[in-house]
Amino acid sequence: MEKTKWTVDAAHSSLEFVVKHMMMSKAKGVFNDFDATIEADPENLEGAEVEFTINVNSIDTRNEARDNHLQSADFFDVENHPTITFKATNITKKSEGNYDVTGDFTIRGTTKPVTFDVTLEGLHKDPMSGNQVAGFSGSGKISRKEFGLTWNAALETGGVLVGDEVKINIEIEAHKQA
Repeated sequence: MEKTKWTVDAAHSSLEFVVKHMMMSKAKGVFNDFDATIEADPENLEGAEVEFTINVNSIDTRNEARDNHLQSADFFDVENHPTITFKATNITKKSEGNYDVTGDFTIRGTTKPVTFDVTLEGLHKDPMSGNQVAGFSGSGKISRKEFGLTWNAALETGGVLVGDEVKINIEIEAHKQA
């Protein structure tokens, strides 16, 4: 298959994150509004062009007060940095259908290289439209402090309220553009 343009089907895609809370449990959330520009041969992602843009205002942790705090200058500073972006710079095939996708990840104006483990979950023809559809799963992790997300609170028993490591999970359904 040749390299073609693909669009993300938001209804069948998700972008989730997990971070330790109080050193013992996990707080989870999603970004409900994100888009990607993908130009790729899904059967061989090496050489693909991949760019993601995430609307930080779409953060949803199922707790409005926490969402508002995450949007504030203590964390994402949405007023000055309304988006998070990722642009792939290198894609290396690890095994059949499995890749390391490294790129420039930008949060709060700070850009760092981040690598995601990405798997092609399948490639099928949509029975409704007849169009080609590809499914991808990806996971990675970042240090939030490296991106200027340093707010925290000490716990009375030792440790901190919010962990540094943030795990990111991505599920993408992409449709081949006509």
